[in-house]
Amino acid sequence: MKQWLESVYSDGTKYFVSNPLPAKKDTVQIQIRFYEDAPVEHVFLRTKINGTEQLFKMQQSKVENGLVYYETSVQIFEDCLHYHFYLATKNEIFYYNQKGITTYIPNELYDFKILTDYKQPTWVKDAVFYQIFPERFCNGNPDNDVKDKEYTFDGHDTIQIKDWNQEPLPYDKSFCLDFYGGDLEGVTKQIPYLKELGVTAIYLNPIFYGATVHKYDCLDYFTVDPHFGGDEALIQLSNALHENGMKLILDVSINHTGTANKWFNKEGIFYDKSIGAYNNKDAKEREYYFFNEDNSYKAWWDVETLPTLNYTSKALREALYEKEDSVVKKWLKPPFSIDGWRFDVADVMARNNEIQLHHEVWPAIRKSIKEENENAYVLAEDWCDCAEFLQGKEWDSAMNYYGFTRPVRDFVGDGEPFLNKQPELANISYKPTAMELSQRILEHLAQLPTVIQENQFNLLDSHDIHRLHNNKKVRFDEYRGAVIMLFTMIGATNIYYGDEAGLCGFTDPDNRRTYPWGKEDKELIQFHKDIIRIFLCRNV
Repeated sequence: MKQWLESVYSDGTKYFVSNPLPAKKDTVQIQIRFYEDAPVEHVFLRTKINGTEQLFKMQQSKVENGLVYYETSVQIFEDCLHYHFYLATKNEIFYYNQKGITTYIPNELYDFKILTDYKQPTWVKDAVFYQIFPERFCNGNPDNDVKDKEYTFDGHDTIQIKDWNQEPLPYDKSFCLDFYGGDLEGVTKQIPYLKELGVTAIYLNPIFYGATVHKYDCLDYFTVDPHFGGDEALIQLSNALHENGMKLILDVSINHTGTANKWFNKEGIFYDKSIGAYNNKDAKEREYYFFNEDNSYKAWWDVETLPTLNYTSKALREALYEKEDSVVKKWLKPPFSIDGWRFDVADVMARNNEIQLHHEVWPAIRKSIKEENENAYVLAEDWCDCAEFLQGKEWDSAMNYYGFTRPVRDFVGDGEPFLNKQPELANISYKPTAMELSQRILEHLAQLPTVIQENQFNLLDSHDIHRLHNNKKVRFDEYRGAVIMLFTMIGATNIYYGDEAGLCGFTDPDNRRTYPWGKEDKELIQFHKDIIRIFLCRNV
């Protein structure tokens, strides 16, 4: 390749597009630049207008610091303008898109993309998120703690853990019913610590009324769990965060509920059996689920306690996101005023064999959210390539496992989590090269519009994977390097609670230990403070 090719660059930011967030019918100026002495004789922007290929000849607009800039104007009438560039020398034509430069005409998959009428949550691109598993972060009010044998769920009694520093019990002893007492008042209490760390947004794992410690098997979407302090504690937390210039997003699973949910109510543990779909074939909620004639039902991954929701039901859609008092809208409205939603197992939602409604449901959910707050963040869980959802009509971002977590953890020696699950593949040891890491990340980003790239929710750890620093195969300097990469990626950054303090955490549920108040790794906290400060100054 010719050396001058390394200088070729464009993107969808304000530095190369006059208006990165245009409306339909707007005209935008688009630029590309390269070395001033490059042997380029003609520059074209290639796009499609009304389905027909068109070339716009670009004109030199300026020369600056040894770089020459070419520019053209395009009026946009469609949802997305996608384009790449032709660079013609005397003897060759080079083609440039988001993935790089070729000497052959590329396909359109990696084109630059400008979205029209896209409501970007502009605060996200500079956000430092802090993910909190509420039950294990801080106990702000011991009076609301779950007590021993306070209730029985799925045949097992609740367990009150009185030693905050005790390791979580394994599932076969706790059944996710071992409670330490963490609550929303505890989160509010620690806002000064989070602010000093440099955090600008909180992502809370589920807080709605639920029987287990994780709350993904929700009992009632419309009530904050009383053991977390109830609705009033959420109001106080939201107000306190906003007063401190911080945002708040909540986690919810609307792919499935628990069998004890008010809508389903199989065992009648928390509600009378006259309520809910399982024991009442005439109940309005019956159509919310997939029931068979024998009263068996479809469950997520065949986990009997997690019945799948049925999006063919108009009434279900109304309850979850269409009506003004729906789940999605309620918590976005005052007095709760959350700043976005994280949707659990979003990759499988509204996808049930012959009933595939995901590309119908997700745009409607997005519309509902943006009607309440156009600056709200729509974040979805997906571990794989999900670029189809990241084109401006559905999600603002996925949890960026595919485009960041998985490749970076693999690069530093942690392995590939999906390969590690398969015995025939897990023992094949291969550590990717830096070039392979770069290409893997680039292939993800190059499929996305720039304004979507800026929303990416980058993370190293979460409640669903062991903490990276606990892997003895990963040297500490490699771990530090991974953290630095986290804070240099385009998009937002997320810290899983306790990572900055050296909190131990192996396979779930061990990765949900209590925050080590008074036993933190001070040097590691200072390292995070320093890197966060650099991150927050990057656009200054």
